[in-house]
Amino acid sequence: MAALERGGSPSVQAAGEEEPPLGLDSLVEEEAAASAGFRLTAVRREPAVRLQHGVSGLEPLAWSEDHRVSVSTARSIAVLEQLSDVHSGGQEMVIHRTAVPAPGNACLLKVGPKKEVAECKEKFANSTDPTVSQTFMLDRVFNPEGKSLPPMRGFKYSSWSPLGCDANGRCLLAALTMDNRLTIHSNLNRLQWVQLVDLTEIYGERLYEASYRLTKADTPRGELEDFSEFQRRHSMQTPVRMEWSGICTTQQVKHNNECRDVGSVLLAVLFENSNIAVWQFQLPFLGKESITSCSTIESGISSPSVLSWWEYEHNNRKMSGLIVGSAFGPVKILPVNLKAVKGYFTLRQPVVLWQEMDQLPVHSIKCIPLYHPYQKCSCSLVVAARGSYVFWCLLLISKAGLNVHNSHVTGLHSLPIVSMTADKQNGTVYTCSNDGKVRQLIPIFTDVALKFEHQLIKLSEVFGSVRTHGIAVSPCGAYLAVITTEGMTNGLHPVNKNYQVQFVTLKTFEEAAAQLLESSVQNLFRQVDLTDLVRWKILKDKHIPQFLQEALDKKIESCGSTYFWRFKLFLLRILYQSMQKAPSEVVWKPSHEDAKILISDSPGMGSTEDDQEEGTSKQARRQSLCDTGKGMDVDDTADDSLPQSNDVGGREPMEEKLLEIQAQIEAVEMHLTREHMKRVLGEVYLHTWITENTSIPTRGVCDFLMSDDGYDDRTARVLIGHILKKMNKQTFPEHCSLCKEILPFTDRKQAVCSNGHIWLRCFLTYQSCQSLVYRRCLLHDSIARHPTPEDPEWIKRLLQGPCTFCDSPVF
Repeated sequence: MAALERGGSPSVQAAGEEEPPLGLDSLVEEEAAASAGFRLTAVRREPAVRLQHGVSGLEPLAWSEDHRVSVSTARSIAVLEQLSDVHSGGQEMVIHRTAVPAPGNACLLKVGPKKEVAECKEKFANSTDPTVSQTFMLDRVFNPEGKSLPPMRGFKYSSWSPLGCDANGRCLLAALTMDNRLTIHSNLNRLQWVQLVDLTEIYGERLYEASYRLTKADTPRGELEDFSEFQRRHSMQTPVRMEWSGICTTQQVKHNNECRDVGSVLLAVLFENSNIAVWQFQLPFLGKESITSCSTIESGISSPSVLSWWEYEHNNRKMSGLIVGSAFGPVKILPVNLKAVKGYFTLRQPVVLWQEMDQLPVHSIKCIPLYHPYQKCSCSLVVAARGSYVFWCLLLISKAGLNVHNSHVTGLHSLPIVSMTADKQNGTVYTCSNDGKVRQLIPIFTDVALKFEHQLIKLSEVFGSVRTHGIAVSPCGAYLAVITTEGMTNGLHPVNKNYQVQFVTLKTFEEAAAQLLESSVQNLFRQVDLTDLVRWKILKDKHIPQFLQEALDKKIESCGSTYFWRFKLFLLRILYQSMQKAPSEVVWKPSHEDAKILISDSPGMGSTEDDQEEGTSKQARRQSLCDTGKGMDVDDTADDSLPQSNDVGGREPMEEKLLEIQAQIEAVEMHLTREHMKRVLGEVYLHTWITENTSIPTRGVCDFLMSDDGYDDRTARVLIGHILKKMNKQTFPEHCSLCKEILPFTDRKQAVCSNGHIWLRCFLTYQSCQSLVYRRCLLHDSIARHPTPEDPEWIKRLLQGPCTFCDSPVF
């Protein structure tokens, strides 16, 4: 692979230096000298998801931090959620599909009183000046309903917030329609998307109240009857792009002088007139009442096309700014003054990254935080797609100030870049053009700045002849999502376009397993793309590789983190599913055995008792296998090694293998349950007074932990001793809400009273859920109760936790 500043030269030029004109001299189809160390083998991953409507807007594909892919189409935003399902034996990727529908009514920007606006529109439409009447009639911002023109339906752009912004701790979706309506949506119950706020309407009301002036010092402009003023009021509220910042955390002092962390997030909206509105939202974002402030920045860039957040951390000081690109070519960073956010700093003045008006429009901008191995400090890599080239800029803060190194990467595509995405974990950038070719760019640091190694990914070798319309990389870099349509066949274009979202792998199983073992996140849900690669490998091979088994056992022995126990539970569950026999018949079809039994009762039909006994014994064996392990608690002293399923000599019966795996699953689940019980008891000890009753069955949890003689945990015994001393012989038992009988704590999953009433237990607090409404884990592992107004803050914090078995959020 060649490095690519000016056709392969490894030199890096500083900002402000003149460069030779960009050309296609270095354009090549293949890199003959590609390094084998960076060779990427893309493998197709099923299924391919067919879209009901064609894609719309720029950069129609986005992948959120909580593993949801949004696709902007002409009628809705299709949302594809990737799940690493431990209850399914199918090898295909498990995808949960929902949609955000486009609004049914057109969006009319508020530029004045309704009556006055209607009169002005009538005047401009019937104007004798063709420059006024034709401009007005053909501008879809003025006429979103269209009348004789086709309706402006569909979405222009969508953007995902960081993880932890909605009420469930997941990502919010900001959506911009083709008729310039900017809304924020949340998926609270997994089946339906809810619009939380319409920012276009709120911003229009703010401008109307301020007489369409940014500050009180601004001089009043003309009247609405003036066509230029009519245009100005529309352009100052026509969004072009919007992007979310990272989560800012501040401390808020309560009335009792206690401090609590309050999270907030910023949404920057770039408008057609080059102004930028910065919205600040308090987390969790619930609606209009969560809006903290809105300030407007004048960027001064003509014909703005794209923006991105620049967030930099230096010596534990966080800096932020906004990177804005123009359709004429320039790129610069604007300071953002976050007065309400402590610990954050910004630039003193704008920083120009590229100033040439070379008519190469900036299509997409990505900012990637990296660590410079030679300078021994953090740095920011800014990459921007400009035509068929990639502009890059390395920002580095030293004692001398802000150092800026920039250049272009050429020779990537023969057509303009239509989409660009970046893996923020290692800085790898992916670009694609419409001809089905994807480029992978890997930054490599030098003493001064950096260079790029790149290679070509031909999607035609994976999917056949296709045209690409957008790409997005998964949060951990395991998959690349691609929007494709049929390419040319025998020199002919296809008659119909079928838009599909297809997936290719960017990592091998070994790389995914190593990344999971060395992860600093230590959360399986946030690494679903990696766990899906591991799941796929185990389901194909029907065994856990020896190197992964040994490495995981060493991790458990050395640090004992519950993350590695959850990873082990995940592997065992997938192994169990891989060894299950696929049903030979469709589940919903009537059983042939039952039909034979019914027919045998009729006269003249021959059937022996042996046949009936054989069918009954088969059914009994299947039932006993399905019921194996239910309600069974196995001691932690069980064998912790992950079983191999290789066939040796006289093949071991499958039923015994499944029983062995099931026993290990129960042992790991019991270990995780006990560890969480210790955490719950620790919270009870820290936040309760002597003989204080809480909704948590404290005495039951203590007795359950001490009931097993084989469980010898000194920490647990000391903690239980302190709690029992504080309880002062009080038991505070739970009572059945139907018969008022005591609910004994004999099972971690459910509570059964003496009259046989069964209540499921909350896995976060171990209280029995005696209501018809409760929450459930994303993978249906466990259930949890809803918090109540009477719950203290520490119990509400417990109820906000993820699943103790799979790290999934609870709905």
